[in-house]
Amino acid sequence: MTEEQQTHPCSEKLALEHKVIIVGLDNAGKTTILYQFLMNEVVHTSPTIGSNVEEIVVKNTHFLMWDIGGQESLRSSWNTYYSNTEFIILVVDSIDRERLSITKEELYRMLAHEDLRKAAVLIFANKQDMKGCMTAAEISTYLTLSSIKDHPWHIQSCCALTGEGLCQGLEWMTSRIGVLPLYVREASLPLLLYISMSPLDGRRGSV
Repeated sequence: MTEEQQTHPCSEKLALEHKVIIVGLDNAGKTTILYQFLMNEVVHTSPTIGSNVEEIVVKNTHFLMWDIGGQESLRSSWNTYYSNTEFIILVVDSIDRERLSITKEELYRMLAHEDLRKAAVLIFANKQDMKGCMTAAEISTYLTLSSIKDHPWHIQSCCALTGEGLCQGLEWMTSRIGVLPLYVREASLPLLLYISMSPLDGRRGSV
């Protein structure tokens, strides 16, 4: 596990810290996204065993982002990271159609957990540069995101290798900070960016 403090390229000074967990199945692109946030470049990664944690600052908002390993043997331990989480970033491999049902199971298992009852959810539909990938709209439909009423959510198309779409996701997260329940904001610490009032947005609680 590594720990560093870094200012995101689109950002300024840190203010309040917020906790974010980055989850998803193995090979979805979680670690690549984390280090795009941190360094704005692609780094060589290997499957995460345990977690990586980095501090990232976006528009005066300070985030502590935990990238958690997604292998099947590690998913049962995800709940050990849930305490005080404000944001869930779920990374979906847009070309992995066969395992999308597993992603859906893991998503709704997380949303039912007591420690995540007030967390906002950002879904990154990653690998949009790949031929034959599912669109964000297709993934939203399969995951039945429109049925989520108790958690603010947003789905964002992205490509972790180029960074396309990542800042938009962070902007949405940032827009949520002021509207989270006060006790959640005082207890914890995460972030993201892009407010798009489209059918791909969870409108409940949006600003």
